[in-house]
Amino acid sequence: MTIFDPPRGKVIDVQGGGMLRLLGLAFVGFVLVILLFSAVTRLDSGAVGVLTLFGRVTGEALPEGIHLINPLKTNHELSIRTQELKETASVPSSEGLVINLDTSLIYHLNPEKAAEVYQKIGPNYVQVLIEPNLRSSIREATASHSANALYSGEREMVAKQIVAQLSGLLGDRGIIVESILLRDIQLPNTLRASIELKQQAEQEALAMSFRLQKEKQEAERKRIEAQGISDFQRIVAQGISSQLLEWKGIEATENLAKSPNAKVVVIGSGKNGLPLILGQ
Repeated sequence: MTIFDPPRGKVIDVQGGGMLRLLGLAFVGFVLVILLFSAVTRLDSGAVGVLTLFGRVTGEALPEGIHLINPLKTNHELSIRTQELKETASVPSSEGLVINLDTSLIYHLNPEKAAEVYQKIGPNYVQVLIEPNLRSSIREATASHSANALYSGEREMVAKQIVAQLSGLLGDRGIIVESILLRDIQLPNTLRASIELKQQAEQEALAMSFRLQKEKQEAERKRIEAQGISDFQRIVAQGISSQLLEWKGIEATENLAKSPNAKVVVIGSGKNGLPLILGQ
């Protein structure tokens, strides 16, 4: 190169910088899309959402539907629908007999306390809180009643007692008790047989009492009927005289004589002066 050569321009490579800029924009857009999707949450019908931020419960509870939240928060879904918890337990009666009792607890989670339940108990609140209290309440309720009463007529009373106790234990913790169903009560075979025999004897005694009452009513009806017949005969007898009988006899004889089909032979007379009908 000499002083007489024309000057050359400086070449700058801009292709590499443009690619980096495009890659940066694409990365930022990808992050924004992820954050956007993370900020949108959906809750199904019959559920409530509890939000946590870095593991800490914020105290917020989202209702069902679509919500826009902080993308750094995590949504934990809990059901607030009515649920059934079945429990089979061997429980004692007041006599110390062991009874097999099948129950169903109907309950639901209080949506206003969903965040508190998740924070203090956790999502497995059924196993941690409800099941142990249900078993304890069943045992306490049956221990104050006899086996005969549980088998026959005090099921409803026992169920109400269990509901009252569970409502006090679980209500403040965010669980609403709706009802308790005593599906089946299984007693020892010897006790069940004796109870059934006693109930059968009571039914037979009631049936006998009903029959005796019915017989008494029938006897009273017959007495009244006989009294009525007796009164009727006495009244009729008082109204019948010998002259009336003779007159009725004359009327009957005249009717027979006037009948074209009657063939009557009358001879002589009786001591009352009426004709004697010998044949037809």
